[in-house]
Amino acid sequence: MRIDVLTLFPEMFTGILQSSIIKRALEKGVAEVYVHDYREYSSKKNKRVDDYSYGGGAGMIIEVQPIIDCLKAIPDYQSAKKIITLPAGRKYEQDVACEYSKFEHVIIICGHYEGIDYRILDYVDEAVSIGDYILTGGEIASLAMIDSIIRLLPEALGNKESSEQESFSDGLLEFPQYTRPEEYDGKRVPEVLLSGNHENIRKWRRFQSLKETYLKRPDLLKSAALTKEDEGFLIKIKAGEEL
Repeated sequence: MRIDVLTLFPEMFTGILQSSIIKRALEKGVAEVYVHDYREYSSKKNKRVDDYSYGGGAGMIIEVQPIIDCLKAIPDYQSAKKIITLPAGRKYEQDVACEYSKFEHVIIICGHYEGIDYRILDYVDEAVSIGDYILTGGEIASLAMIDSIIRLLPEALGNKESSEQESFSDGLLEFPQYTRPEEYDGKRVPEVLLSGNHENIRKWRRFQSLKETYLKRPDLLKSAALTKEDEGFLIKIKAGEEL
């Protein structure tokens, strides 16, 4: 998979792209990420990319010309999924990440705090928002998207089960997990996880996943695919019972 990012601040991507799972995925050739500074494509001698807003108002607006010239310089940009990060965009969630991970080529244009000439929307497939809060620009949003997309690619994690058990992978929050030691500061690992009984462990994990979701994100239950077993677990959870 190839991901291209158009930004005014390419230095913001250096550390993230050279760390952890993303770094390993890039080294293994699972994905390619290219960061482009669209300031280099400005037609102005001083390389400025913003100008005053028609109709007046505070702040400067990013011009469409340098972004589109940068976009057109990317190989096969026409066939890529082209995205821009904007507050008014489609809400970015796990199902969107899964959708984007199926594309061979994704291009992300980073939004800007004062705004971009509205005509930019004529050159992209859709706008995306990662949440209802204010960021200085779309760089952090694009990094979140890159991370969430790459970890869904085959071989990125090295263990298919890891991605399947993470929060939101099935519409629910993840169950609690533990590691050594069995007891720390008087707090013990749940006995069921030490039992070796795989069926009991499976049930416990599912029960805890539903419990975490019910207590912390009950809104997710409305769209989750629940089994009869899940519904029985939820009755216990709502009654304050344990498995």
